Amino acid sequence: MRHNHLKLIVSLFLTIITLATFWQVQNHEFVIYDDYEYITGNSHAQAGLTFDGIVWAFTATHVSNWHPLTWLSHMFDCHLYWLNPKGHHFNNLLLHIASTLLLFLVLERMTGALWRSSFVAALFALHPLHVESVAWVASRKDVLSTFFWMLTVLAYVHYVEQPGLNRYLLVLLFLALGLMSKPMLVTMPFVLLLLDYWPLGRFQFGQSVGDSNLKTQEAVNLRYHRWIGLHLIWEKVPFFVFAAVSSLVTLQAQLGSTASFEVLPLRFRIANALVSYASYIGKMLWPHHLTVLYPHPIDTLPMWQVVGACILLMCISFLVIRQAQQRPYLVVGWLWYLGTLVPVIGLVQVGVQAMADRYTYVPLIGLFMLIVWAGPDLMAKWRYRRIVLTVSAGILLSALMISSWIQVQYWRNSIMLFNHALDVTSHNYIAHFHLGNALTQQGKLNLAITHYSEALRIKPDYAHAHNNLGNALAEQGKLNLAITHYSEALRINPDFMEAQHNLKVTLHRMGKHKEVSKPINSP
Repeated sequence: MRHNHLKLIVSLFLTIITLATFWQVQNHEFVIYDDYEYITGNSHAQAGLTFDGIVWAFTATHVSNWHPLTWLSHMFDCHLYWLNPKGHHFNNLLLHIASTLLLFLVLERMTGALWRSSFVAALFALHPLHVESVAWVASRKDVLSTFFWMLTVLAYVHYVEQPGLNRYLLVLLFLALGLMSKPMLVTMPFVLLLLDYWPLGRFQFGQSVGDSNLKTQEAVNLRYHRWIGLHLIWEKVPFFVFAAVSSLVTLQAQLGSTASFEVLPLRFRIANALVSYASYIGKMLWPHHLTVLYPHPIDTLPMWQVVGACILLMCISFLVIRQAQQRPYLVVGWLWYLGTLVPVIGLVQVGVQAMADRYTYVPLIGLFMLIVWAGPDLMAKWRYRRIVLTVSAGILLSALMISSWIQVQYWRNSIMLFNHALDVTSHNYIAHFHLGNALTQQGKLNLAITHYSEALRIKPDYAHAHNNLGNALAEQGKLNLAITHYSEALRINPDFMEAQHNLKVTLHRMGKHKEVSKPINSP
């Protein structure tokens, strides 16, 4: 009974500190970066939960993704709140809190370690790298899919405790719901195998599982012991099938958004992936210069960074593998981190980002487990270990709360968001472009033109920047200059329909009716 009371107190504490850190998101606006595609400019979402909308959610690959449950959640929000951003933000926060509590309960159930589990959950709740997933309405797919991720693991633990068809099917159901929220769950079968090793102890290959409170089979005959690994893999076959189908659907949805190997060769992708793995670790340990978009370096990464990242990853891997039997949580936490980042590490490049804070939402759980379980073990012989750990934990959580509170403020509106991006990154033409869009919405055309021009200075072949700069110039009455930029946008991308339309409208305003009727792409 006392243990249950402690779990309730910890759950209340986690809820309160998360609310305190993120409460201000309710006063934030929608931002122009993807919120337009998902909500403010999406007629399907704004129509609420309708039959046509539900059909569209399950058949559309809008914004290069198939995630029907994410669309349904946005429709539900619009049904309740219309375009009042307060409700949309609050539901993101509720899902984040729910995932935090589920993470705590799942870890505690698997390991029996209440305080370590609560600290992992607190790190997940408060780390500044997770601000983007919570404070950005368009990142609903992250918090929603992670909610189903936690439910999948919880259902799996129930199945392990008492195997049965109904419990097994429940695991598959939650996995399917998660995949329909975001395909990030394609790595779930591998994660479940890691959990089989530790803390569930189902492999029984001599690792220490003394901190697991689950009932495991006490007597296993020699033959079954030899083949138990294959049995556990065979048990996951339906999960792998679900993951494979989701991967194929996602690849099909992203055909038009995936960078070709001619544009971005494999060697540049691998280099960026190695540096990103190391950079995420660095930002976890010292969360500074976090922003909405880190531009891809393409071929400009210094070789010392690539080599250094490779050496770091190899050294950590070597150390955790050496300790696999004595400290199985090390290899599980490390492989969790490496494996769950694979879908978003950039080997299949979608978009223009080198990395993204939101990509760490689930992967960092592995590192948090590794650190939280390793710390007390390394301090086992310290005389005042409990006092040191308690004080250190309090200081760290306080620092993370303050850092996240500050980071949340940058998401208040588009102007603050992209100004901050320009403050902490260099050559960020995407940030200049979107800041120009935000300034245009406020009627600050001179400032917008400055940022569009800077985006084009960094990337002269940016067709959308040429088009939007043309719009701003046309609104100022500088029609000849506007036509120049519309024409350049069409030279870069002859199929750019918006630029074609804008060019024809501008030519019509100038009275050049023959040019208006002439096909844009004709010689």
